[in-house]
Amino acid sequence: MDTANRGKVSLRLEIGLILFYVGAAGACTVSVVQPGYLEVDSTHKTVTIECTFSMTKCPSEQPRSLWFRYGAHQPEILCVDECKQKEHKFTVEKALARNQVSLTVNRVTLNDSAIYICGIAFPSAKQTGGGTTLVVRESKLLSKELQSLLIALIVLLSIYITGVCVILIVLFRSKSNLLRNKETKEDSQKKKSARRIFQEIAQELYHKRYVETNQQPVSERYQKEATGEEQHL
Repeated sequence: MDTANRGKVSLRLEIGLILFYVGAAGACTVSVVQPGYLEVDSTHKTVTIECTFSMTKCPSEQPRSLWFRYGAHQPEILCVDECKQKEHKFTVEKALARNQVSLTVNRVTLNDSAIYICGIAFPSAKQTGGGTTLVVRESKLLSKELQSLLIALIVLLSIYITGVCVILIVLFRSKSNLLRNKETKEDSQKKKSARRIFQEIAQELYHKRYVETNQQPVSERYQKEATGEEQHL
């Protein structure tokens, strides 16, 4: 607890020292307002802290903005007036026509949880906001490793399902071809059987007729032959 208090006192002294050099107290008065609490999860790539100020009896020249951070270990001076490089950890944007400045924290991590303080300084006045407590929570979403593992499992499952479907299709087509060949063979056998039965019936009828013809009485045959001879004469 004593360490935290000493850190806060040290931060106030540093802020006061910087503000002393960038602006001295005078008739001009400045008030600074910033959100008291801001919470995000670690999946956010950036987080922006807004700072709004108002002034009374101050010169028309543009004020300077300053950003400080008090974390778990020690106070830090983040940006004095400008931080515009996108590759840097912090970026400051100004909208002085609306009396606003903002600090963007890039590549957010759990270690960025801290109290962020906005300072506004005119040549004759200076003031800091009450500080914004930024809390970065650990994401409840799956970690990148688990996401990669889940994606790999889904891909493997998709390949397995595709393989099973291909095998079922091949088996179905093979079964269909076997049934078709079986039906064709059965039809051919039926046709052969029908042809054989027809031939047997025809042979039986021919044989029966031949037998009946050969078994007629001799007189009847003689009469038929005589009648045929008379008709011939």
